[in-house]
Amino acid sequence: MTEAVDQNRIMATLAKTAAERYGDDIAATFLRHGTWESLTFGEVWSRVSELARGLIDLGIGVGDRVAILANTRVEFTIVDLAVNAAGGIAVPVYPSNSPDECEWVVGDSGATVVVCENTGQVAKIAEVRKGLPAVEHIVVIDGPVDDTLGIDELAERGRARDESELDDRAAQVSLDDPCLIIYTSGTTGRPKGVVLTNRGFAAGRKSAADMQLMVKGASVYLYLPLAHVFGQLVQAAAMEVGATIAYWGGDPNSIVAELGQVHPDFLPSVPRIFEKVYAVATGMIPPERAEAAKAAVELGVKVREARVRGDDVSEAEQAAFDAADQEMFALVRGIFGGSMRLAISGAAPINPEVLRFFYAAGVPVMEGWGMTETTGIGTVNLPEAHKFGSIGRSVAGAEIRIAPDGEIELKGDLLLKEYWQNPEATAEVMTADGYLRTGDLGSIDEDGYVSITGRKKDIIITAGGKNLTPANLEGDLRRSRWISQVVMFGDRRPYPVAIVTLDIDEVVPWATAKGYPTDLESLATNDELIAMIQTELDAVNARYARVEQIKKFKILDRDFTLESGELTPSLKLKRNVVYERCADQFAGLYE
Repeated sequence: MTEAVDQNRIMATLAKTAAERYGDDIAATFLRHGTWESLTFGEVWSRVSELARGLIDLGIGVGDRVAILANTRVEFTIVDLAVNAAGGIAVPVYPSNSPDECEWVVGDSGATVVVCENTGQVAKIAEVRKGLPAVEHIVVIDGPVDDTLGIDELAERGRARDESELDDRAAQVSLDDPCLIIYTSGTTGRPKGVVLTNRGFAAGRKSAADMQLMVKGASVYLYLPLAHVFGQLVQAAAMEVGATIAYWGGDPNSIVAELGQVHPDFLPSVPRIFEKVYAVATGMIPPERAEAAKAAVELGVKVREARVRGDDVSEAEQAAFDAADQEMFALVRGIFGGSMRLAISGAAPINPEVLRFFYAAGVPVMEGWGMTETTGIGTVNLPEAHKFGSIGRSVAGAEIRIAPDGEIELKGDLLLKEYWQNPEATAEVMTADGYLRTGDLGSIDEDGYVSITGRKKDIIITAGGKNLTPANLEGDLRRSRWISQVVMFGDRRPYPVAIVTLDIDEVVPWATAKGYPTDLESLATNDELIAMIQTELDAVNARYARVEQIKKFKILDRDFTLESGELTPSLKLKRNVVYERCADQFAGLYE
């Protein structure tokens, strides 16, 4: 392989290469004061180049880390690409993270520069600055903010340096060098830094291009957090093929309205958005029309799959389909802007019924699967090759097998390099022959479609695609004198909830002193005790990002025991047993 080819595959040259290929084509559209503005690929590269040289002026060297603490917006992309262009490694930080969580990510990564979105994000870093001795500079996007460097000032410093410096930096970067470190929650302890390489992103970009997930000139609506690997891959793939990224305005309640404004061709999303639209669309169907609507969806799937295969359908079926399309399906397409060619749902499972509905309506929502450790992609369904209920077939650059215990294992260029400064965790997740242990249990059918049947570990993935580690928050809550056990729940749900059991040795004396009944059934509904536990929960929640916080809880009128089968002999919680036995209580917390 020639050096020239390698240089086109590294992230350091992505923005420059895109500018050379696509020049005056629109790279980005974004809202400013209620108006959609745009930047060409050439303009994006110009800004990336200035900031990259500015970072060099701040002292960023090859392999140095720069943290980015901001919401998804065009400036995030520009900073991200600039870090790579300077030869550095980008470290995205979730904008919802608490100061303590920001301190861990920034400190563990050894970032020397932190780029913050605004005053609020700067305040988080300022609060924990004493614990971040490596941080030398804070750059702010929306300024001015005291004791920071404005992003325009950084660009001005960059303009004073020669652009040839960026060619020198790119020449020092190889395919196997890291370009991104994303921190993701493990089963226990602090988040681990997943080190992703230029080779992995090159494979992901090529895979997305080969499958035509997005194409030149297509509009890609992006609301996914760029602190998440899925958003990062979409961003890189769009630059690769010359697609336009339409950045959301930042308000979750405006997503559907913005889809109608930008008319995207491609929508990468988590299940929650599709589930919301599905609920609204089906909720408008009168009860007496429910069976007819169900039949229309089945017919719609049949007709559209026949079209993909090139098969004919009968005149009667075509007429019925045309009627359903005019009456219902066209309205659904309109919700997504009317131009949707493909949507990918990832990060958490989605009900096949939802997928069939949208496919019938002409909005092919295809389920895919990937992990941070696989550069965000591993398998995907496509409109011309799909099985609803599966996560699709492995993409180019990914070899998948099922281990003897049923765990899905993956090998290929997409894999992480390592966990940052954590060789023990790296060794634990890799097999001797180079496969990644994914933690998911599954199967592969005779056509190569992969299905997930369960999770080996206890990580919760919310409907919004956020990975949560319940053990940390549960452990914090168990420190309360009133609480014996806490079980957090939220897989595929919009937010976490919890079941709480009481510490009898503490609550019974308290109840006696208060003159309250002391049986657990009465205590579980005692308003004063509920309020006390709510206060404890509020204090614990404050230490976590909003998306991780337990929104509701219910006190159980008994404790978990070894005898009941909910605890192991070493008194560890059997989470799946509790989930099964308390299914009604958990469901009630979402009503």
